[in-house]
Amino acid sequence: MPSFQHLLLKQLLTAAASPLARRKPSVGAMRLAMEAGSMFQFMPWNVHLESLKVDNRLEAEWLRPRGAHATRVMLYLHGGGYVLGSLNTHRSLVGSLAHRCGLNVLTINYRKAPDHPFPAALDDAKRAYRWLLRHGHQPHEIVVAGDSAGGGLALALVLALRDAGAALPAAAVGLSPWTDLNLPITALRRVAREEGLLLEALQMRTWGPLYAHKTPLMHPLLSPAQADLHGLPPLLIQISTAEVLYEDVLKFVDKARAAGSKVTLQPFEGLVHWWHLFWRIVPEARQALDQVASFLEQMWPTAKAASVAWPAAEPRRPVARRRAA
Repeated sequence: MPSFQHLLLKQLLTAAASPLARRKPSVGAMRLAMEAGSMFQFMPWNVHLESLKVDNRLEAEWLRPRGAHATRVMLYLHGGGYVLGSLNTHRSLVGSLAHRCGLNVLTINYRKAPDHPFPAALDDAKRAYRWLLRHGHQPHEIVVAGDSAGGGLALALVLALRDAGAALPAAAVGLSPWTDLNLPITALRRVAREEGLLLEALQMRTWGPLYAHKTPLMHPLLSPAQADLHGLPPLLIQISTAEVLYEDVLKFVDKARAAGSKVTLQPFEGLVHWWHLFWRIVPEARQALDQVASFLEQMWPTAKAASVAWPAAEPRRPVARRRAA
């Protein structure tokens, strides 16, 4: 049964979703609301924030926890339906994940639809991955991760690398990944009915076409569930039974396993989409992030190395350190 903290969060989200559903806000208004909400997020202690530009064009951040592994890193792709989200909205979550995993994490502000439709986000993800390789990180020391649309983008990145014959990362992690952009209306109605959340307020069915633009929604690099899923690195997938994405994720997992790929599925009962973002107040979110750390520790069985000098990169402008209140 979900925790009391989660039940309270769900009530607050439901109350916030109702007026949004009636007003049908624009993408710009929703972006502004998310940015405003991010002002109340704080990073964990002992996580250093460093701003940079990948290839002098793509905004990005290193989140470096004290005692991070000397060479292993994570490339994190934030969620937001390919139209929302930024470095600001996910900084707290990524900082917590970096701290729990003991990894330096590179997160990027990839381009968003509708201004930059497919394959802009995927191209930016590939650019960041290649940048890590050029800066001395080996593929077997890189893990790719993301939440929601960012989780789908992480899977699309792995598929694109495989199809190009490029070296694959050590693993990919999807936190409630969006694996199929063609969301069935029956799933939307089921979640809205069972959970009391007005998902129409999130406009998920409209975001997929905004990102796809002229590309069919069934394209495998838009909807990884439609791809041939052989030859993938180890995958960790977390999903809640109450999410609109639940059935599609199960189909993706079954298909990947049938193709011979190793997939670890970690289902959670009755939680809202994006519960990971609320790790400070929801115990299930902290549990989920700890399970990501455990998965990576088992995948990389050797003991963590002591922290050393950070890998060289392009010139960066100094950024103030953010800490929890």
